[in-house]
Formats: sequence, C-alpha cells, structure tokens
Amino acid sequence: MAVRLPNGTTFAIASAYGAAKPFSAITNAKPPHVTSVGHGLADGAIVEILSGWSSLDGRVARIDTSAADDFTLEGLDTTNVSKYPAGTGLGSVRAVQAWQQISQVLSSAASGGEQQFYNYSFLEDTGDEKQIPTIRSARSFALTIADDPSLPHYAVLEAADDDREPRSILMTLPGGSKLYARAYVSFSKVPTTTKNEAMTIAVTLSLTGEVTRYAGA
Repeated sequence: MAVRLPNGTTFAIASAYGAAKPFSAITNAKPPHVTSVGHGLADGAIVEILSGWSSLDGRVARIDTSAADDFTLEGLDTTNVSKYPAGTGLGSVRAVQAWQQISQVLSSAASGGEQQFYNYSFLEDTGDEKQIPTIRSARSFALTIADDPSLPHYAVLEAADDDREPRSILMTLPGGSKLYARAYVSFSKVPTTTKNEAMTIAVTLSLTGEVTRYAGA
C-alpha cells in the first residue's frame, strides 16, 4: 500500500516521428507479436499504432524483443478474439523520435472515463432495475499553463492545434512511471487576464485510445 503526491509530474508531446512501418501480421497474445519486415525499430522505442482492431487503433506502446522482421508490443493484451478478431488487426506503427516537455504547468485535470450503463427491467418486475455496463465516456486532460510564447512547447502545441492531427502524449509520474496516450490537441493562444493572477493559457488533450502505463525503473 502507498500514497503518493503528484508533485513533480511532467507532460510532454511528440515533436518528431519516424516513417510509418506497416505490419503484415499481429497475433492474439499477451503481448502481441508483430511481423514487420525490416522495421528497424529497437527495444524501448515508443510507437503509435494504427490497426484494423478498433481497440488497438490509436494506442501508444513500447517495443520489446525486437528482431530484424518482428517485435512485440510491451504491456498490451490482444488475447480476446471477440475484441481482436484474428487476421483483421493489420496496420502500421510509427516511432516517436523526439519529445517536447510542456513546461510551466500550473494545474492538470483528468476528465471522462466514467462507466456508462444500460438500465432495464422486465414488465413483470416490480422491484429494482437491473443494469449492464456499456461503454466509458471519452477521456481528456485539461492543462493550465503559465503564458510564455517564447518557450519551445508553444510552437509544438500551436502546430498540433492547427493541423488537427493527433500526437503522442507522455505523462511521467514521480517515481518514474510513464503513461502514454495519443490525443488531439486544443490550444488556446489567448491568455487569461485576471488582475493580480498569473496569465495562463489552456490546453486540452482529447485521447483517441486507452492509456498505456509502464512502471518506473
């Protein structure tokens, strides 16, 4: 058991990518084994995944057990063939080549992920309703950042907001645990102007897939 404070948490956004590497096979396994001829990716590389499996599409994962023509996606589980039908998950990966820290974060707030339910009762029922879990609501992070357009993250966030293409996001917790996700970036370039308070800008990270977490060293 442990209780930890978030003090020291950092956020970063992908600022450069390698070329997309198509894969010709992916297994139903934990972790999944991927066949990609001449992919050139080393162990530890962080990749965005595009896949015919909707539950895998948009995930970010770490490469492990890399060989010349194959690798595994560390921490992922595709054993459920109902969720990941065999032979239909083909796609590509592209590696993050550089990260840009989002500095001067004054506050962050996660939202979404709430479980939704279908409530029902039969005509003959006279007591309580029953419920079945369905989907979870979309997840996002809202960051409040001290305004300084001279910092390197400003141009990266501005570009992501302009082109509306999702980027990999890295959240590093105290102790070294890392959380990866892919997200659309919404960036407000107009700072707040409340007297006697720091001018701030708002960044919203709208996740496209499930978060992948790796323990610290």
